This record gives sequence, C-alpha cells and structure tokens, in this order.
Amino acid sequence: QVQLVESGGGLVQTGGSLRLSCAASRSIFSRGTMGWYRQAPGDQRELVAEFATSGGTNYADSVKGRFTISIDNAKNTVYLQMNSLKPEDTGVYYCNGLYFGARYWGQGTQVTVSS
Repeated sequence: QVQLVESGGGLVQTGGSLRLSCAASRSIFSRGTMGWYRQAPGDQRELVAEFATSGGTNYADSVKGRFTISIDNAKNTVYLQMNSLKPEDTGVYYCNGLYFGARYWGQGTQVTVSS
C-alpha cells in the first residue's frame, strides 16, 4: 500500500506560479514511478507530467516549457513547479504512483487560474 498526499494548490492569476507537492508514504522509485495528472470539470483525467519507467520525464504538450516535475528522494516527495499559468490549467491535480504494478492516487488538490 502507498499513501499519497498532495498540497500546494490554490488560486492564482494568469501568468502566475504554483508549486505542488506530493508526499509518498514509502519510496516508490525502487519499484515504480510517479507523476501528476489533472482533471478539469467535464473532462477526462489527463497526464500532465511523469517520471517514465524507462527513465527521463514525459510532459503533456500543453505544459512543456512551463511545468517541471522533480523529486526529493530523501523525502519521498515529488513536486510540480508550474509557471506561466493559464486559465486552461485550471483543474484538480492528482498525484499518481505506480508501485509493483499497482496504481495509487492522491486525494487531489484544486488549482484555479483566473483570467
């Protein structure tokens, strides 16, 4: 079992920045990977950024150059730095962990970008 707890969401104006954090209850990267997804009202949940199982990172085209995923292994925490935010970035952001083939989700954190 893995518990994931997100924090850092909020309300920000267009062009602003936020940093999301996801603390995992155990070290995942020895047997899996982690990433961030988001879901806007009425839309399906979509991948935002992830550490690929083969190494490296993947980003949605819509966030490339603006968002950065990073990790602090000592703290079992993954971050999502979001810069130059746009109204279309609004949604609930979920941390995701893939561990021994099982997928785990955090409770989500709301990000709202006002125009």
